[in-house]
Amino acid sequence: MNDISPRLYLATPPLADAAAFAPALNEALAAGDVASLLIRFADADERGQEAIVRALAPAAQDKGVAVLVAAAPNVALRAGADGVHVAGCGEALADAIKKLSPRYIVGAGDIETRDDAMRAGELSADYVMFSDLDREALIERVAWWAELFNTPCVVRAETLDDVAPLVQAGADFVRLDDAVWSDARGPAAAVAEAQARLKGERQ
Repeated sequence: MNDISPRLYLATPPLADAAAFAPALNEALAAGDVASLLIRFADADERGQEAIVRALAPAAQDKGVAVLVAAAPNVALRAGADGVHVAGCGEALADAIKKLSPRYIVGAGDIETRDDAMRAGELSADYVMFSDLDREALIERVAWWAELFNTPCVVRAETLDDVAPLVQAGADFVRLDDAVWSDARGPAAAVAEAQARLKGERQ
């Protein structure tokens, strides 16, 4: 485990259009320190994906936020993103690393097993992301990874209450998505609370 303070990693809902989501994103980005933004898409049309990235990325990048896309490497290159987020540890990840690394970030998500995580690390992914496990399983997986490996670990927190336990387990970045965008208080309040919980504070 490294001694760098954990940071926030936001992920958008799957988007079909940028305009309706932009105000919520701007509120979230203005509310606290965000390390990375993952832009996700509702469909596979690359032209549409590129348009969404071009509309949303500059506001994030102007704040020093690394913008990643859950799409083909070509989308990241053409639309001016900072990297890609690839599902799994197979050929798609290897191809993305070959095409983009080290100039661009290549992260590995949908990591289901320890073997998959180690494979992603061996391929030189810039981070591995754990999600889709219950809280206790995530805590165990993060603690295992942080103890043995140097590749940064991103872990998805389903709720704001999950943030602190995952940080204590050794997460380098905590991903939030619906917990921010669906918060009845608005995304700014959710991000502010997440920041406090990253630091071990309670609100």
